[in-house]
Amino acid sequence: MSGRLLRLVGTATAAVIALAPVPAAADPGPGDRSLAELLTDLQRLYREAERATERYNATEEKLARQRAQVERLDAELARTRLSLHDSRGAAGRLARQQYQSSTDISPYVRLLLARDPQRALDQGRVIGRLARERARTVGRLTGSEHRADLLTRRAREALDEHLVLTERRRKERDGVRERLGAVEELLASLSAERLAALAAFERGGIAKAQRRFLASGTLGDDGRPSREGERAVRFAVEQLGKPYRWGAEGPESYDCSGLTSEAWERAGAPIPRTSQEQWARLARIPLSELRPGDLVVYFPEATHVALYLGDGLVVQAPRPGARVKVSPIAANPVLGAVRPDPGGEPLRHYVPPKLPEGAMAGSDEGYYAPAAPETSIR
Repeated sequence: MSGRLLRLVGTATAAVIALAPVPAAADPGPGDRSLAELLTDLQRLYREAERATERYNATEEKLARQRAQVERLDAELARTRLSLHDSRGAAGRLARQQYQSSTDISPYVRLLLARDPQRALDQGRVIGRLARERARTVGRLTGSEHRADLLTRRAREALDEHLVLTERRRKERDGVRERLGAVEELLASLSAERLAALAAFERGGIAKAQRRFLASGTLGDDGRPSREGERAVRFAVEQLGKPYRWGAEGPESYDCSGLTSEAWERAGAPIPRTSQEQWARLARIPLSELRPGDLVVYFPEATHVALYLGDGLVVQAPRPGARVKVSPIAANPVLGAVRPDPGGEPLRHYVPPKLPEGAMAGSDEGYYAPAAPETSIR
């Protein structure tokens, strides 16, 4: 995305729980539309971009696994072909040896006619041993040929799947770019005064959503984190101020699930990469049982995720144009919460990390960051 978006952005959305979509008039210009209408459109565009980003992340994960499978199959096929070559050579040598050692006379007659019966017996044993070795070698040869054929088919299928995933990733990358371009176009059409009004409207909407959320009694008293949860919290706090970049998982920039997955990776408890997989595969917990380190998942499609700090606050990588920051838990519509370490014992004593000055500064939705560096798109 060009730096133009980051220079023009004024905060561009309020939490869905605070705002209901307002029908727009027929083809009004950006300056004629209400703030609620503009925010609804911006929210829709960014949610589409975030969905596309998480699809891209999921495909990237599958592609990484597929690369590893292709490499594993290629290596196994190379070993099998070498074994096949060796087995063919051994079978040829044994066939020659048996031919040179065999006669048309039966072992019984040869024993009766032999001047040295013991030598005849020994020769018969050698011939028998060679025959058994040849049978085993032929068996290995047949098995190696079958395995080589099977591995060849699997390697071809794995490569085909790799090519399919590569093309899917390209299309999803282009989809993210297209959606972010639509956001940039909309923001670029607004005056500085209109952008400032959007920023103020967003702040007011999120503050109202947070008050409602806290007053609802949904949150209980914060529990104490596990040892791994404390490590995840401290790592996430250390990332404050780093820019959002879609598809990134550190160390210089992050997207939302890149931050949460890397925090728990550094804590020693790896979790799935995407927000949808985190929501689908990790243990779900009531919001009333939240403890620092738990993950708060947002939107019905589970397309956004943040790490819970305590006191109704989360650490998140909000959107392009923003930096990793501390936000109210209700800055986005909450879907639920998951715990990466459901069996982790709470610490007996826990001292929350000290937040740096300005930890909550900037947009919670990612549309107001005039000093943020240009967001790159791969």
